[in-house]
Order: sequence, then C-alpha cells, then structure tokens
Amino acid sequence: MNPGARLIVLGKQGAGKGTQAIRLSRHYVVPHISTGDTFRAAVRSGSEFGQKAKVYLDAGDLVPDEIVVGVVSERLTHSDTMHRGFILDGFPRTVHQAESLEKILEPRPLDLVLNLEIDTEHVLSRLASRRVCSDCGANYSVTDNPPRVKGICDVCGGEVVQRDDDTESAIRRRLELYEQETAPLIAWYSDRGLLVTMDALGTPDEVTERLVSEVDRRKASAAG
Repeated sequence: MNPGARLIVLGKQGAGKGTQAIRLSRHYVVPHISTGDTFRAAVRSGSEFGQKAKVYLDAGDLVPDEIVVGVVSERLTHSDTMHRGFILDGFPRTVHQAESLEKILEPRPLDLVLNLEIDTEHVLSRLASRRVCSDCGANYSVTDNPPRVKGICDVCGGEVVQRDDDTESAIRRRLELYEQETAPLIAWYSDRGLLVTMDALGTPDEVTERLVSEVDRRKASAAG
C-alpha cells in the first residue's frame, strides 16, 4: 500500500465516526476530508463545483450527487491527498457515489473502509448525554467530556445546550434512515474485500488503537 493511508470511515450517529476520522488523520498525517468542511471550502474558493453547490445550499435544498462528487473530486486533486492519502468522513453515502469515487481514485484504490458498529441502545445513551455549543458547534458529553465550566464552551465561551433533535424518537428515526441508506454501501464495499466492521464501544483511545492496528495489519499484509 501507499505511505499514509487512503481510508473511508463509516458509522451511524453516536458511533464516534467524526472523532475517529480526525484521530486517524492525525495518526497517519493525512487530511481529514468531511463533506461539510469540503462544501464550505469549495464555496469560499469559488471553484466550479463550489459555485454550483452554493446555489443549492443557499436555497436549503439537497445537493445533487453529481455536484457532491464534483466537490469531493476537486478536493482529492490537491497535493496533500495525492502524496500522502486522506480520511473520507461523510462520503460516499450511496453506491452511486462509491462507484464515482472508485473511478476518481484510479489507479490508486482505497486501502480500507472502516465501519464503526454500535448498537442502538448505546447510541441513545451517548446522544442523550450530548451537548453542543450554540455558537461554534463544539461537542461535549455530560458524562464523559463535560465543559470545564458547566454550560460554557471551552473553545469560544458560548452557551452549551442540548440539541432539539436529540430526542429518542428523532434519534431512532435517523438511525433507521442511516441503515436504509448505508446497508447497500456496506454490502458494496464488502463484496470488494475493502470493508472491515469494528466495535465502536470503548474510550476514544481504545477505539483508535483498535482501528490503527487493523489498518496497519492490512497495510503490512498487502505490502508483504
């Protein structure tokens, strides 16, 4: 395999996908590419697909697949991803996007697709304790990672609140939608021998160690 890593991190809400994607990007010294950040950067840069995406984002509409793929494709042409690799977080979401990504990456394919698995009851427990800064969006947990001063964000001093959609019924609905949307994608990557499903339970350090061990094992096996 190539130096660094070329990975996708999948996982339902509450599995710690974003946290682990960032940790893996730091470990392998590669960019963490999240869909939201990539959209915002493309819009700011005024790139071709950034301008197209802005029309939909400003209208509050769903961005079409071809524009999503275009924005990610633009980002993957930057030198940092070409030379070292990347961690994709939030893309692809559908088989069609995965097929497009496969073509974009030719002839250097993905190293691995990590699917973080966690049961619904643990998700409900985690999200029920989640709190978010109303100003900068920093995430906290009242049980595992509370702000240093109750109700005040460590980062910007904003108010730390519970999200309106962190109710049990709303969370269960989001999980159902995720399963419907992602099941075909997981099967698609599994058929190609790229998918590994990992337990998302444990401390962030424990989960990161688990993921790094699996990625390194696969990289060593491919290199040998």
